[in-house]
Amino acid sequence: MSQSIEIETEYITLGQFLKEAGVIDTGGMAKWFLSEYEVLVNQEVEQRRGKKLYSGDEIKVEGAGTFVVSSTQK
Repeated sequence: MSQSIEIETEYITLGQFLKEAGVIDTGGMAKWFLSEYEVLVNQEVEQRRGKKLYSGDEIKVEGAGTFVVSSTQK
């Protein structure tokens, strides 16, 4: 089962997402985390902390679970 992470903007970067989801404590940890752990965005390995995530994107984080981005923006 996946957790839904709501955003109020058009997109969120992967680094911001990891912090929002509680996977990392600070944005500065994103680069290190992505180099050490496998993160899949829509079933593809992703290592760019600036990768833009949009509503409907699915993120699987090794050891943390599966998340889906949802937007409150109309």
